Amino acid sequence: LSAPQSCPRAEPDPKTLRKSESQRGWTLWEGGAHGASRVLQTTPPKCVDCRQYLDDPDLKFFQGDPDDAVMEPEMLTDERLSIFDANEDGFESYEDLPQHKVTSFSVYDKRGHLCPFDTGLIERNIELYFSGAVKPIYDDNPCLDGGVRAKKLGPINAWWITGFDGGEKALIGFTTAFADYILMEPSEEYAPIFALMQEKIYMSKIVVEFLQNNRDVSYEDLLNKIETTVPPVGLNFNRFTEDSLLRHAQFVVEQVESYDEAGDSDEPPVLITPCMRDLIKLAGVTLGKRRAVRRQAIRHPTRIDKDKGPTKATTTKLVYLIFDTFFSEQIEKDEREDDKENATKRRRCGVCEVCQQPECGKCKACQNMVKFGGSGRSKQACLQRRCPNLAVREADEDEEVDDNIPEMPSPKKMLQGRKKKQNKSRISWVGEPIKVRAGAMWEDSSGQMFHAHWFCPGSDTVLGATSDPLELFLVDECEDMQLSYIHGKVTVVYKAPSENWAMEGGLDMEIKMVEDDGRTYFYQMWYDQEYARFETPPRVQPTEDNRYKFCMSCARLDEVRHKEIPKVAEPLEEGDGKMFYAMATKNGVQYRVGDGVYLLPEAFSFSMKPASPAKRPKKEAVDEDLHPEHYRKYSEYIKGSNLDAPDPFRVGRIKEIFCHIRSNGKPNEADIKLRIWKFYRPENTHKSMKATYHADINLLYWSDEETTVDFRAVQGRCTVVYGEDLTESIQDYSAGGLDRFYFLEAYNAKTKSFEDPPNHARSSGNKGKGKGKGKSSSACEQSEPEPVELKLPKLRTLDVFSGCGGLSEGFHQAGVSETLWAIEMWEPAAQAFRLNNPGTTVFTEDCNVLLKLVMSGEKTNSLGQKLPQKGDVEMLCGGPPCQGFSGMNRFNSRTYSKFKNSLVVSFLSYCDYYRPRFFLLENVRNFVSFKRSMVLKLTLRCLVRMGYQCTFGVLQVGLGQEEPRRGGQEGHWWPAALTVSQQTYSGPFRTITVRDTMSDLPEIPAVVVPAADPRLAVPTHPQGPHLQGDMSALVAARMRHIPLAPGSDWRDLPNIEVRLSDGTSTRKLRYTHHEKKNGRSSSGALRGVCSCAEGKACDPADRQFNTLIPWCLPHTGNRHNHWAGLYGRLEWDGFFSTTVTNPEPMGKQGRVLHPEQHRVVSVRECARSQGFPDTYRLFGNILDKHRQVGNAVPPPLAKAIGLEIRACVGARMREESGATVEKMETTAAAD
Repeated sequence: LSAPQSCPRAEPDPKTLRKSESQRGWTLWEGGAHGASRVLQTTPPKCVDCRQYLDDPDLKFFQGDPDDAVMEPEMLTDERLSIFDANEDGFESYEDLPQHKVTSFSVYDKRGHLCPFDTGLIERNIELYFSGAVKPIYDDNPCLDGGVRAKKLGPINAWWITGFDGGEKALIGFTTAFADYILMEPSEEYAPIFALMQEKIYMSKIVVEFLQNNRDVSYEDLLNKIETTVPPVGLNFNRFTEDSLLRHAQFVVEQVESYDEAGDSDEPPVLITPCMRDLIKLAGVTLGKRRAVRRQAIRHPTRIDKDKGPTKATTTKLVYLIFDTFFSEQIEKDEREDDKENATKRRRCGVCEVCQQPECGKCKACQNMVKFGGSGRSKQACLQRRCPNLAVREADEDEEVDDNIPEMPSPKKMLQGRKKKQNKSRISWVGEPIKVRAGAMWEDSSGQMFHAHWFCPGSDTVLGATSDPLELFLVDECEDMQLSYIHGKVTVVYKAPSENWAMEGGLDMEIKMVEDDGRTYFYQMWYDQEYARFETPPRVQPTEDNRYKFCMSCARLDEVRHKEIPKVAEPLEEGDGKMFYAMATKNGVQYRVGDGVYLLPEAFSFSMKPASPAKRPKKEAVDEDLHPEHYRKYSEYIKGSNLDAPDPFRVGRIKEIFCHIRSNGKPNEADIKLRIWKFYRPENTHKSMKATYHADINLLYWSDEETTVDFRAVQGRCTVVYGEDLTESIQDYSAGGLDRFYFLEAYNAKTKSFEDPPNHARSSGNKGKGKGKGKSSSACEQSEPEPVELKLPKLRTLDVFSGCGGLSEGFHQAGVSETLWAIEMWEPAAQAFRLNNPGTTVFTEDCNVLLKLVMSGEKTNSLGQKLPQKGDVEMLCGGPPCQGFSGMNRFNSRTYSKFKNSLVVSFLSYCDYYRPRFFLLENVRNFVSFKRSMVLKLTLRCLVRMGYQCTFGVLQVGLGQEEPRRGGQEGHWWPAALTVSQQTYSGPFRTITVRDTMSDLPEIPAVVVPAADPRLAVPTHPQGPHLQGDMSALVAARMRHIPLAPGSDWRDLPNIEVRLSDGTSTRKLRYTHHEKKNGRSSSGALRGVCSCAEGKACDPADRQFNTLIPWCLPHTGNRHNHWAGLYGRLEWDGFFSTTVTNPEPMGKQGRVLHPEQHRVVSVRECARSQGFPDTYRLFGNILDKHRQVGNAVPPPLAKAIGLEIRACVGARMREESGATVEKMETTAAAD
């Protein structure tokens, strides 16, 4: 055996070759300059026929036939088979081959190696033979009695499956040149190999039938289905596991491909479902493999009637017309583009065997082709040549998230781009004219002038192509222009909502607002280009002073600029070259002496030097023979780590507000200063981060340290009180509002001690009500005097797609709503909602059916439950799923049909019919960019047409979105960030860690159900729902060997043999190929586990199973970021990086192992990560509860949104009550 070409040549003396028994492979020993040697491992030899490793201890030989065994031709004439005699002519008279059964069989190659027959050997024309006892076709007894012992039957020309006997056991058969044979029982020596064949066939049946009804399920859902399915009696295995699914993934996917080929051409293939795509990636399945023609097609179980899921969408006339108008235009446009692109559009990968075979000439698609005599209109590929690689790739691209929402140019900038240089004689224009409102007109040295207030066309807003071409939007942009710029005169009509707007929902309305005469347009909304907000036009009225020069845009911009300028008020005294004041204002917020304030982390430092920031321990040398996959961890990045999270705001209390006196004797009010007392957080003391482990995030320590800061550095106002002064419990005080802190002790940095706070610290003077970063004036309250707290009525709420109730729970905590009705089709989640909201009417029906009943005038449903009527619903919330149109890549009649019947359309129709005061549509972040943001745009288009003020935002779960706020805006803003994270610059509170979330929960053992009985009940535990589901013995062993160090995952697993809890043992993973990309280990060992590592096609014989390191992960790791995070542990000081709906260690949910215990996270731990209180009840089995928690809106996020809605309602009530009082005073004066 020669050295690989990459090895340097050396003299024969120091180089020796020998077999290494410990490695069970061939190794090349290379001598060094000083006698040292390095082992260069090479690929172990394989059998040229069956492709099994010759040094594999599991390689078995056929033990030979009994003396009375006969060859196939002689056997077929045996009278016991009662079919043929010795007359050869009679044999040839049969049109079909005779059929028999064979029992006690073994399959082997011509070298006598026992081998599987389903790994492609027969298709590659490798000669395989089998021996056994042949019995007549009518004999169902698998014993040897009555059988004819036959030897070396074959070679096998084809193997096939006839279906499932009684729906469970598969009937497998061989075809030789002489007969067909149906397999019965294998021989004792062949039974382990045949058991795998039975397992994969039955597993493919489970997968196909499960996906027929459940096309939108995840990989974790499929895994749960397989693991909870009990194998039929009589098979040589007792449990399905994830390892067996991955072992047979190639076969299972091929059966799904075959199933798709037999299906309707208009039906989306099962192959591109999310579940199958994840399986293909994880297992490294090769798509488009075609068996030789001589192999008979595998017949699948009968196609069953599919669960249709939600019914056809019930829509209001307005929603229907908006979608129908838009799609009819887009379909026509895209069909024209399709004709242009058809010649160059790539329809296949060109590599797989499917692409390389010719058209069949028989299917519907072929018959429509011109070359087969058809019209050529359908432009569909041959059904036998539909490329699976391209289909999967397009499905993956379809779900990719595009975080960049196109920036919308302002009308002013667009005008500058379209307008050419002006001269006095002529102006030339490019593109469509821009609509403006002409204000004041005058004449000066520049000529005749006018003040232009811009209108923005809908196509230049976030609505884009979905907008009404006749609709314009007011924007806050204006400028002085020459009168000669005017191109022509148009009419722009303001369409205000009617007085009876709330009761007009669902009526047959005309979608056109004005007639399209080319000169008439309309507007309903003002548009904020920076935040994509649609609002009711502002009600700013001209005064006597500016009625001839009044501009709404100028007035609003001046108001905003005026509020943003810092100002001082209420001067107190002068001294030491300073003027002191009692109050300062900025962004509409007042700050008084004694108020608590937020400052950026760099605003001041503490006397106590901070501990050096935590760093990852330096990587120690790793034994690559023991941990062969550790080399993949070259990146320091760990998903879920808080190492790079910024510090939270500094907190101080205002001692003095002052300005320096200028040389002219006047105070410099443009440079406002604050003298503040510093507050320490627990982590700022000498105890460092350990002090935070069991401390409230809003606990502070008083200090007498002072510093002076610029007023411009202030980020917001907060409330800091002495805990002993509270008249309520600290918990109630903290939960009563945002930006609330307390202290019980003072910290002395010099002595590193905690003391009683001084008297001047205990009374803060004028305590301000906490109002976070830059609140809008609508929600702003003065520090003194405190406004009277308004009693706000709770909004009557309908929660559609409610799940277990996370959104409603958060709204209830905010005190903004009372959920009177909820709709949830999934029974376990509906039951959980009932348990936690006993006063709510929960409908477990299709939302389309319920809306249809209400629109037809029904008062109750079929169960007698009262339906909400028009005018009853004040707030509508929910998160409609997007699966209904997940395959919509282009606009055509079929994809439009899917979209218009989606649940998003149904939800919008609920909004249009009920016309609630508030409407919240919640979804995952993909919703914003899904289908090039088309779903989002159409949603906003509907809401704007209905007359709603609306916007959208991407909020970080548990944090909110940090967004600057401005005064003078109606409506509410998204909640500001509460805790710091890697996505924020800073925030009021430190980041919440896994330790904060679940370190106080009691330890529970990993539950491993013995393989003998997968139906064994999970034992009870004091925490009840704190348990997790059962895991197989192999998965439990892998979790047990994941280190406890932060960032640990499957790449840290040792390559060893382990005794499992079910009594079996694992095998070491064998590295059998040279890895082109990653080379060899430092010890010269191979790193490839499949021939694809060398750039060749995958070889099914290379697959390995029952190993501690899952073979599929190094097999496909180079293509998938080394599968970072699989079997990963959470970090105590990190965070939950994903929402866990099913904590499978090999699922795409990320790190799901407990930081210290050898198990996955439990239901209660996941519920806490989502912010559910411990008193919240869930319903169903373990998986049901995980899904309820994972699919829920986190209650803290819902609470933060609810508080903003509450602030909006309160501001509106104060505004209305103020107007009423003013009107009464005016009337009294008139009297």
